[in-house]
Amino acid sequence: MRTVYFLFLFVIQVTLSAQSTAQLIEEIDLRNIAPGQLETYWLKIIDNGLSQPISIPVIIAKGKNPGPVLGLTAALHGNELNGIMVIHKVLEDMDINSLKGTIIAIPGLNAISIPLHQRRYIDKEDLNRNFPGKEKGNRSQQYVWQINSKILSKIDYLVDMHTASFGRENTLYVRADLSDPKMEKMALLQNADIILNNKGVPSANDQISATRTMRAEAILKGIPSITIEYGNPQVFQPEIIERGVDGIENIMSWLEMTDNKIKVETTATVCKKSYWIYVDKGGYLEVKAQLNQKVKKNDLIAVLRDPFGATIKEYLSPEDGIIIGRSSNPVNMNGGRIIHLGILQNADE
Repeated sequence: MRTVYFLFLFVIQVTLSAQSTAQLIEEIDLRNIAPGQLETYWLKIIDNGLSQPISIPVIIAKGKNPGPVLGLTAALHGNELNGIMVIHKVLEDMDINSLKGTIIAIPGLNAISIPLHQRRYIDKEDLNRNFPGKEKGNRSQQYVWQINSKILSKIDYLVDMHTASFGRENTLYVRADLSDPKMEKMALLQNADIILNNKGVPSANDQISATRTMRAEAILKGIPSITIEYGNPQVFQPEIIERGVDGIENIMSWLEMTDNKIKVETTATVCKKSYWIYVDKGGYLEVKAQLNQKVKKNDLIAVLRDPFGATIKEYLSPEDGIIIGRSSNPVNMNGGRIIHLGILQNADE
């Protein structure tokens, strides 16, 4: 416990020293930024136990000409890092002098969990299941409420960037409500493998609740929003990042924020729904199905073995579909994930 305590203090000190390189602000006020400028800030979200501000990095690029406000958010879960580099490279490529409109980019929403290499917030809550948050709620609820009021209220469009979690790996896929023409277009403009028609409901633990994802909250506010899953956790994947940059730059072109031509309009596989398949026994799991693989009903997807190497069970696909994500952790107890199976849009009901 002493080691964890001193590590936490060290993280606080590093965070505070890093904040000296950019102005600390309480609110985003685009009126204070001159046209044709790119500014960096630390936006205060909450106070820590030492009455010091815990802040998130904000990069604002304000074009010389009017246009929409595009929000780019990454790492609401602390182990989802590919989106951070996507944001960095989009802004590196951008010509501020020809930009129309404004980009509000948050390369690291979960200020607590990122430096601690954790997915969930400090109270073990999933921040992306806690919107809209509560101004006077518990720790995660107040953190989410601040994001809701200080960031979502400022943008016209949202791209929320995620990855798989620990012990899993993902394709590059998009979650979007394809019944909305704007959100459908945003999804199609991504250089994605798969597009999942989804209104903001998680692929797991999707029980009816008063809380929701950030994307669902943004949509309720009238903000066209998509979620992009950029591969694997706690790594930078150059090929995934490059494709991600193309997708964001495509959205900027479509919104006429830049004069660039759209680079690619994806022919991704479209899925009408998806779900995870779980093991019902413990053991060492070998997942046979590969990312992006189309499987038929009763195809072998995984083999579970005991410590002596004997086969406990073979798992078969329950129906035709495509592999969106898969387990990368061989050690599984009852309830461990095997694959995230997408059901194709044109599949028979």
